[in-house]
Amino acid sequence: MADRPALVLDSVDLQIGGARILHDVSFEVATGEMVGVIGPNGAGKTTLFNIISGVMIPTGGRVLLQGDDVTSRKVYQRARVGLGRTFQTSSVFAGLTATENVRQAAQAKLGGAVSPWLFPRAADEAHEVAARCLAEVDLAHHAQTEAGVLSHGDKRKLEIAMLLATEPRVVLLDEPMAGVGSGDVAGLVEVIRRLHESGRTVLMVEHHMEVLLGLVDRVAVMHHGELLAIDTPKAVMADPDVQKAYLGETV
Repeated sequence: MADRPALVLDSVDLQIGGARILHDVSFEVATGEMVGVIGPNGAGKTTLFNIISGVMIPTGGRVLLQGDDVTSRKVYQRARVGLGRTFQTSSVFAGLTATENVRQAAQAKLGGAVSPWLFPRAADEAHEVAARCLAEVDLAHHAQTEAGVLSHGDKRKLEIAMLLATEPRVVLLDEPMAGVGSGDVAGLVEVIRRLHESGRTVLMVEHHMEVLLGLVDRVAVMHHGELLAIDTPKAVMADPDVQKAYLGETV
């Protein structure tokens, strides 16, 4: 159905060793919507992403992706049905070119052998996908640059290009601005904006509030492992419960 949510969290709980990490987290994300996830340190934001992506399995509740219950599925199984994620720390092959980094992701999607030490034909399908994805994130001019020498902002763009090569429909961005220099922020923001405008569903955890509030359709606020609020950026920032949760911090 066209109006089916891209992602549903239904009463998600997580307990570890008797400690409650997440409790009764429920919300839906519409297809093509961009939702920011915020909250004080320890609120459960990354844990929530780990559950959505399959790194962790909840002890209660369900995760639905495009209407399918994926609660017990592994990370690679969720990737196969259109879920992609970046992490807080950069994860690229530093000694390979930007093209070869993206080509590895493209080849994994296309099938066949995947190895950073295999040298493919320059015109194979994975190479063509890599070229297209690098252009989408404004890195075509760095196609033959080793990933290890790219700026941190360009490494983040490269990670998004690798994500694009897997053809995700739902994308999780975990603190994409972390460690990015001020000179790289505007370019990375534009790449994320285009990612959203392409029709993909995006969830983003980000501490750079000015960036996040300028990008998202709605904001979900986590606090002590619970969903405190979810609404438009303007409504959430005016919510007294949200302001109290931040104990006076500027959000």
